[in-house]
Amino acid sequence: MALRWQMIARGEPLHLNKFDPGQPGDGEVVVEVAGCGVCHTDLGYYYDGVRTNHALPLTLGHEVSGRVVAAGAGAHHWMHRAVIVPAVIPCGQCDACKRGKGTICRHQKMPGNDIEGGFASHITVPAFGLCPVDLGRLEAVGLTLGDVSVVADALTTPYQAAIQAGIGPGDLVIVNGVGGVGGYAVQIAAAMGATVVAIDVVPEKLEAFREHGAALMLNAHDFEGRALKRKIGDFARARGLRPNEWIIMECSGTSAGQMSAFSLLNHGATLCIVGFTMDKLEVRLSNLMAFHARILGNWGCPPELYPGALDLVLDGRVKIAPFVERHPLEEINEIFQAVHDGRFARRAILVPAPAMSAPTGDG
Repeated sequence: MALRWQMIARGEPLHLNKFDPGQPGDGEVVVEVAGCGVCHTDLGYYYDGVRTNHALPLTLGHEVSGRVVAAGAGAHHWMHRAVIVPAVIPCGQCDACKRGKGTICRHQKMPGNDIEGGFASHITVPAFGLCPVDLGRLEAVGLTLGDVSVVADALTTPYQAAIQAGIGPGDLVIVNGVGGVGGYAVQIAAAMGATVVAIDVVPEKLEAFREHGAALMLNAHDFEGRALKRKIGDFARARGLRPNEWIIMECSGTSAGQMSAFSLLNHGATLCIVGFTMDKLEVRLSNLMAFHARILGNWGCPPELYPGALDLVLDGRVKIAPFVERHPLEEINEIFQAVHDGRFARRAILVPAPAMSAPTGDG
């Protein structure tokens, strides 16, 4: 038998129950979970009433890493391998997938939304898109398999945004909101050769990136009106950077942050919407026309990009260890509340206790 923590209703304590993962179907695997990161999307489902596609009860959690312990037909080659499960798993067969647009696949499956998620000892998922993890390289950079669960979303989401925006040497990249996803956006942009400006309202979050990719840290509370844009413009001139074509990565997921990010548009700019909020805002879209600028949405990350994102970690160019902390899965209700209350500066990764039993063999 295996264990999972399920959401029964909005805000009610997550409920522990036993289940039998059984044998996976064709093209599926059972993964013994090494770690599952707590994302603010999980909190949106649990506290804010964001609807899941799968009816409740449902196991949340979409940042998953672990080992394959059972495989169905066509997936036998994954047996016993360490893997990261994509946060959004496209079908790989539809027209969109075949044209390299897996992020808009209408048959995609997201653990903890479309199917049972990773706050469990085991999870059954499609084998398509699994990202193999080299445990030797992982050990060399001082990480556990559970630690790289955050690659599944917190790191690959801004990575896909950076690839989509075409970040490279000589670019000025502004990351608005550097907690969680935004922190990895800072590191990824710097690893790609950009000069990075980090913006937040929490001094401690900004300070954390002085040694991890930020060339300039700005507290948004210190600026009014156009002063923030002027400050960044002065910095660009002093560094000999382009005065236009800024790349702005909006990671705060707040209406105020999105308004601020939109106000930073200049000629040829790219605004990447990475953070999510249910709030609406009023902006003048004609600015896009006047500046010949663009706004890019960003949903998940195609599985084919995962190895490149993971390489940034295994090569030591993006650091995970300073920004995560492990907790026992059985503390999930307390951890959810603490994350919701803003008491964590790092990403919480929930680690299951040794499994009661694990499926073995092929389907």
